[in-house]
Amino acid sequence: MSFEYAYVACVGLIIGSFLNVCIHRIPRGESVISPRSRCPQCSRPVRAIENVPVLSYLLLGGKCRGCGQPIGWIYPLVEILTGVGFVLLLYRFGLSTPFFVNAVLFSLLIALAFIDLFERILPNVMTLGGTVVGLLLAGLQSEVFLKGAGSVWGEGGIPSNYVNSLLGILFGGGFLWAVAALYLRIRRIEGMGFGDVKMMAMVGAFLGWQFAWLTILFGSLVGAIVGGFYIYLSKQGRRYELPFGTFLAFAGMAVVLVGPEALDWYLNRLGGS
Repeated sequence: MSFEYAYVACVGLIIGSFLNVCIHRIPRGESVISPRSRCPQCSRPVRAIENVPVLSYLLLGGKCRGCGQPIGWIYPLVEILTGVGFVLLLYRFGLSTPFFVNAVLFSLLIALAFIDLFERILPNVMTLGGTVVGLLLAGLQSEVFLKGAGSVWGEGGIPSNYVNSLLGILFGGGFLWAVAALYLRIRRIEGMGFGDVKMMAMVGAFLGWQFAWLTILFGSLVGAIVGGFYIYLSKQGRRYELPFGTFLAFAGMAVVLVGPEALDWYLNRLGGS
């Protein structure tokens, strides 16, 4: 059992290293495959021995060996976050198909969280592409999320996992689209980027409509608290553009880990009131 956790943690660190490449290159329209990793300041190629997740950062003292410029803290943070996330997924799902499905979702959300944080964009190649992937993998997702139980529309009909995934796409993206469109109509200014809409369609594809709703709720609460606190401390005006996609991404990860229990608790409280 301990070997499984160590192995999954190492795989998570490696994937986190690749996510760093995605975070840096995708917003710039660059290939994530070639050229090989290089220093963003001096363009010096990073040797294999200097590209070991987390360890190389520590051994290099957080600086490029070529130009001596600092290496951003984002690199080890993303690697550690991915490794820890994969371990938590293994603890929740075991080494099963839902583990692999949600590891894909975690990877997408981690990359999108930091891209939105630094660039204020959510690339279509990840949000729309992720929506397609989530729908295709719906049959392998845990029934805790997509409530797959047999088929709908008769014998040999569409498996309900896929139906719930489609409903998740429609609700996750459609709800935020309606909110954004209404806000734009009333205030005459854009209050939410449509990249957030596409990302929630992706989350809905993986988790279904109920947990897309829960992700929006969690993300909105955290965004209001953390964003409001930051705006107050930094003296930014109300029109400061908060990275709502970042809050939604971390909310989506939290929902994968504790969402079913949180939803059951809420419904039980609602039923008992």
